[in-house]
Amino acid sequence: MKKLAKKTTAKATASKTAKKPAKVASKTTAKKVASTNKMLNIKINGVDYKAPAGSTILEACRYANIEIPTLCFLKDLNEIAACRVCMVEVKNARSLVAACVYPINEGIEIFTNSKRVVESRKKTIELILSNHRMDCLSCVRSGNCELLALARANGVDDTKYQGSKTPSKIDDSSAHLIRDNSKCVLCRRCIAACSKLQSVGVIGTNNRGFKTIVGSQFDIPLGDTSCVHCGQCINVCPVGALYEKSDADKVLDAIRDPEKFVVVQTAPAVRATIAEEFGAPIGTNGEGKMVAALRRIGFDKVFDTDFAADLTIMEEGTELIERLNSKKAVLPMITSCSPGWIKFIENYYPDLLPHVSTCKSPQQMFGATLKTYYATKNKIDPKKIVSVSVMPCTAKKFEIHRDDQSAAGKGIPDLDYTMTTRELARMIKKLGIDWNTLPEEEFDSPMGTDTGAAVIFGTSGGVMEAALRTAAEILAGKKMKSLDYKEVRGMKGIKEASYTVKKGLTVKVAVASGTANARVLLDAIREGKADYHFIEIMCCPGGCINGGGQPQVPAHIRNTVDFRQKRAMVLYNQDKSMKLRKSHENPDIQKLYKEWFGKPGSEKAHHALHTSYVKRNWT
Repeated sequence: MKKLAKKTTAKATASKTAKKPAKVASKTTAKKVASTNKMLNIKINGVDYKAPAGSTILEACRYANIEIPTLCFLKDLNEIAACRVCMVEVKNARSLVAACVYPINEGIEIFTNSKRVVESRKKTIELILSNHRMDCLSCVRSGNCELLALARANGVDDTKYQGSKTPSKIDDSSAHLIRDNSKCVLCRRCIAACSKLQSVGVIGTNNRGFKTIVGSQFDIPLGDTSCVHCGQCINVCPVGALYEKSDADKVLDAIRDPEKFVVVQTAPAVRATIAEEFGAPIGTNGEGKMVAALRRIGFDKVFDTDFAADLTIMEEGTELIERLNSKKAVLPMITSCSPGWIKFIENYYPDLLPHVSTCKSPQQMFGATLKTYYATKNKIDPKKIVSVSVMPCTAKKFEIHRDDQSAAGKGIPDLDYTMTTRELARMIKKLGIDWNTLPEEEFDSPMGTDTGAAVIFGTSGGVMEAALRTAAEILAGKKMKSLDYKEVRGMKGIKEASYTVKKGLTVKVAVASGTANARVLLDAIREGKADYHFIEIMCCPGGCINGGGQPQVPAHIRNTVDFRQKRAMVLYNQDKSMKLRKSHENPDIQKLYKEWFGKPGSEKAHHALHTSYVKRNWT
């Protein structure tokens, strides 16, 4: 968008009208020294170092490139010293101390590998294992278990402590998740993610002592709570206590049925992460190999959800322009492509539902178009089409069963099955497909054609930027010189900016990722203090590149590497290299409207591509 007289705040704040969420920090963690570069002299394992004042022992050791193992610790999220794996020795201290919360001071002497520390660490891990159901070979986290990695690194071959264990009580009541408390290590990382990252807080610790378990209030099934299905609890779980419900076997059964025409679509964020499941570094684009793998699995067609992302922009952009041109329209308009976010507003802010765009998500728009337009053009009975998606999102498993998601007629859902990135990776391995030797292949056409605007849907700010690229040109009546709206990019929880589209029209926008940040903007709207025209909200912090179905990142990487930004750069780099970077310039989208929908926002488009919401009244 042309940036004339642009007022850009982009401060990752909700403006002066709303308070930021309080910074998550342990009560016992030393306060950071503000506005100073003061360094303290410390000694670690007999060697002199310097470390920033205000650091914990864990931070100081990492500053000195000395790694202390942890299990419960997640930086700025779960600093509670619950697991006691990070215990170290401090000279003159009466006992071992937890490195994740113990503050350093001038001259402190720390021992991270003394006999006392090593024996304590080993015993702690043995005690944790004594209450852990160790069916490692069949566990969903086999090969990617933080507890097993700790055991191996600390010489724990088998636990010598035998006795009662937490029974295996399975909660599979939710659409997206299975919980098995016999695998739980009570690290409480899932609780922190649910309450602090997402401000949902439907899980916590129940009972006391040895009987302590993680569960919902009064131990009611998770499916009966106001859970939004985001899967962030799965993402931070170090073991196999939490994992997604898998549709993989049902998908394979459909592929093997000669009467079925099985089509798969993949979301933009999946290409940015799937290679991680096969040993590639974070930030590797796996699009070509992913397409090749899907063909070898046996799908009849392999399409790109990006096609429907472009379609979403056409419908959503039209809706935004109509609202901007109407004096009676409800503003700000809020995006609708994140199903976890939709469940959140239905649960907690049902009075604000008129602000939400009526557009289906790209996944659902794709399914609707597949079973109407594509089925008609190719003379295929939509009842014989099995529509499958591969998504970074566990909330999609809930979304496919929502009402008003059957464009082809009653009993014909837009989507039949959805798999996460992790599920696809496991399927590829199960079928013996060698990822590393796969060629680079392209999506099928026509529903595999996309633009750069669609690609960046997978990261926070991407939907906003894609919408601006199209809406700005339509509102201004001319092409814009710049297509990069960098003010809405990045991993900050809340971003805002203002853009002058043409004389007399300045569009004010905001972007939030993570529902805790969404609360800030929604509260501002309720109070009449949100002076925005358009808001993007993504349920997961950072957007789909950090979705609940993405490859799980071990804590030691989460705590030290900005993995979300690395993944996002895959999408921004792809966008930058593409010839088509605006949704309305996608030739197959233009053809779709010409041959089927007529124009964006038409009655036919509304029937197939728009939806409705439910006031769940969990407030």
